[in-house]
Amino acid sequence: FGALFLSILVGLPLGILAAGSKRTGRALLSAAGVVQTIPSLALLCFLIPLLGTGLLPALVALFLYGLLPIARNTAAGLEDIPSPLLESARALGLSERAQLLSIRLPLASRTILAGIKTTAIINVGTATLAACIGAGGFGAPISTGLNLNDTNLILQGAIPAAGLSLLAEALF
Repeated sequence: FGALFLSILVGLPLGILAAGSKRTGRALLSAAGVVQTIPSLALLCFLIPLLGTGLLPALVALFLYGLLPIARNTAAGLEDIPSPLLESARALGLSERAQLLSIRLPLASRTILAGIKTTAIINVGTATLAACIGAGGFGAPISTGLNLNDTNLILQGAIPAAGLSLLAEALF
């Protein structure tokens, strides 16, 4: 949840910026897309020399993977607002900040929340790989079970991870 929170704190402003400037927006979303294409285990391995092993590199990886869905959905939600609504807000004399906070973000909230929901579910699945770098969690019994060829041990990690994913889905 810490990584999700940080992804929201950074991803929302990135999405707002991406919606406001097409050139900058494409560059930001492309950069987030490149990070998303790095395989999870590879990203964790890249982070080890920088951050060591354990929880910190796992949180950084989850944070990075959470940026694209949140930023892209925020930008998409803001770009899909009908222009007559935005023209009405300008005609009323609302400042850009007031338009963003009172009109644009509330209208885009369903799309933004879909990105946050996607990130939360991605984080649950990706977090199980963090056991490979000593971060523990539900991935630890999965990893041990794979090494020992023990299906019951694998399920001891996989079932709670799936349950957490379903819980995240239900919370949204």
